[in-house]
Amino acid sequence: MINRILIRIKVLQIVYSFYQNGNGDLKNAEKELLFSFQKSYDLYFYFLLLITDLTYLQYRILDNRKHKFRPTEEDLNPNMRFVNNRFAAQLAENAEMKQYIAARGLSWSNDDEFVKSILELITTSDIYQQYMTAEEDSYEADKEFWRGAFKKLICGNEWVESFLEDKSIYWNDDIEIVQTFTLKTIKKFEAAAGEKQELLPMFKDLEDREFAIKLFRQTLLNGDEYRQRIDKHMKNWETERVANMDLIIMQVALAEILTFPSIPISVTLNEYIDAAKYYSTPKSGLFINGVLDSIVNELKKEKLLFKD
Repeated sequence: MINRILIRIKVLQIVYSFYQNGNGDLKNAEKELLFSFQKSYDLYFYFLLLITDLTYLQYRILDNRKHKFRPTEEDLNPNMRFVNNRFAAQLAENAEMKQYIAARGLSWSNDDEFVKSILELITTSDIYQQYMTAEEDSYEADKEFWRGAFKKLICGNEWVESFLEDKSIYWNDDIEIVQTFTLKTIKKFEAAAGEKQELLPMFKDLEDREFAIKLFRQTLLNGDEYRQRIDKHMKNWETERVANMDLIIMQVALAEILTFPSIPISVTLNEYIDAAKYYSTPKSGLFINGVLDSIVNELKKEKLLFKD
């Protein structure tokens, strides 16, 4: 689930923090990186858990209405389609999800108002009304409802993002990416898989995890060497006047260029130039591209770089 885009972002963040803290403790910094990945994976399960908790909350609301002093006909015989959603029921019984949530102690129990607000957002939407009155009644229709509701009502919702950012500082840059993987998970669910439906692993494979650790270590272990090259190629720029994040971005980019021969230089440059647009100044992208391009040409002349 944690792709290389998110890996690069996390490495940049922890390297920046490492230099800001100034304690030089590489081991603890690496632990912080791994913890950050774990928190990203937690967010993935929080999104899935939200679906099941919303379903259960609506069940409780409808059940309470039945026991009012003077229940209406609608209270006594409510439309149970949302509550009986087959995809949500399958998700609630997913063995992998139940095990992870129990092991990590994940819960929305302390966020009742947030969950209630999300439920109201959904139940007052056109998507909900169309789903509740649609003729088609199938597992696929149930799954499509949640995919549509999640995509249109939760993804990109500034209020939701603000709440999650306040809930965990580790999620500030994770939300959009993790939401896309939540949508992919919903889409790949199959009724026949039952409780054994596979969820996304934390990393796609062992290679991605090793990429993260190696990139982080090489960035810091060779930091002085990379900074010397960067300083050398910053024509007419004083290091003190360059945004600190620009230096971090170039340092991590150099670590990737020199450590991973299978990753094309253009791919690395594009990834970190994009990161600069988001994390640094408006002009950082062009500046970083120019400095790194100059360093790459020098490395090739020195026979220290043999890839395109």
